[in-house]
Amino acid sequence: MSTHVIIIGGGIVGLAVAERASRLGNQVTVLEKEPDWAVHQTGRNSGVIHAGPYYKPGSLKASLCAAGNRSMKAFATEQGIPWLNTGKLIAATSERELPALRELERRSEANGVPFRVLDADGARAYEPHVAAVGALRIESTGIIDYAAVCRRLAELVAERGGDLHTSAEVVSVTSRPGGVVVATSDAEYSGDLLVNCAGLLSDKVARMAGLVPSARIIPFRGEYYELVPERRDLVQGLIYPVPDPGLPFLGVHLTRMMDGSVHAGPNAVTALAREGYTWRDIRLSEALGDLTYPGFLRMASKNIAVGMAEIRRSLSKDVFAASLARLVPAIDKADLVRADAGVRAQAIRRDGTLVDDFLIEQAPHQVHVLNAPSPAATASLEIAAHICRLAGLEPDNRAGFPRP
Repeated sequence: MSTHVIIIGGGIVGLAVAERASRLGNQVTVLEKEPDWAVHQTGRNSGVIHAGPYYKPGSLKASLCAAGNRSMKAFATEQGIPWLNTGKLIAATSERELPALRELERRSEANGVPFRVLDADGARAYEPHVAAVGALRIESTGIIDYAAVCRRLAELVAERGGDLHTSAEVVSVTSRPGGVVVATSDAEYSGDLLVNCAGLLSDKVARMAGLVPSARIIPFRGEYYELVPERRDLVQGLIYPVPDPGLPFLGVHLTRMMDGSVHAGPNAVTALAREGYTWRDIRLSEALGDLTYPGFLRMASKNIAVGMAEIRRSLSKDVFAASLARLVPAIDKADLVRADAGVRAQAIRRDGTLVDDFLIEQAPHQVHVLNAPSPAATASLEIAAHICRLAGLEPDNRAGFPRP
């Protein structure tokens, strides 16, 4: 028996769920408030197919990223979407970073991620301009255009008779016996199952649907520069720093993109709107709600120095360039030009804890994806399979709601 699945959100997770559910023979409706797919997090990231060395073994991020690395490459190959297996260098630039690098070795091994341990000369063999006292070479990291993946996912859903709507902002969600009713400003949709993949607005949609989510989305803007074309040869592939183990951000890094450009970034500053891509983007009601949330206040009070450093890096091109020069000393601020920023939807619990794993919560006839930052694009096909299992849409019906 077919289930009518209503999906809110046309980023890569929402469209992956739509593709999976339609392939399983279900009726699918996708509602996206923007005029196109992949406008926000999906279309404004580094385009990396992550391998998974960072994530706590046993977590959803660890298991779904490792599987997603394989399934995203297989999907792209099958569908004719270009991708490259570039590999990645995680570079320790000082002796004090080596213990954290060793921890990444342990996590890589536990997560089944292929890697090589390199000394300074070994690191320069891959990236001749890098400054490293030691490094990990992650062989299975790749790059792709995730917006192109989304377009193909949408095409596949449409070919199976799916009902896809852009410029369709949801204004209400109402439970009914056996399902939900979702209303936009000009239409109403009745379905058996709601899947909320609204990203930056996912907690708001959850509350609209009657769920009290265990965390609140706080938007963190990630600002990028690009290397000018004549300096792109400073970076052969992907160069990442050793990240702060206490934060879910990977640090400012250098990433060669599918078009040959080299992106530098992102930093992480609190945005003053859920879709606040510049300091000028301010929505007072959103900012007041987010910045006065007890969880944000508790988190910020413990990370004042880190937060101030990120703000300085945001406001000063010199500081941003200096951060990159720790990895590649030849980079100077004259080598950088501004690129489009992104905003990360980061869930924070009321006690100030940054949610460090994918967070998916359920209510009757509802599934809400409440924390799906990086590596969600990499893992999107596997997140979709996980959600379909939770909702009882998969043939084995391992978990979730009874079929209507």
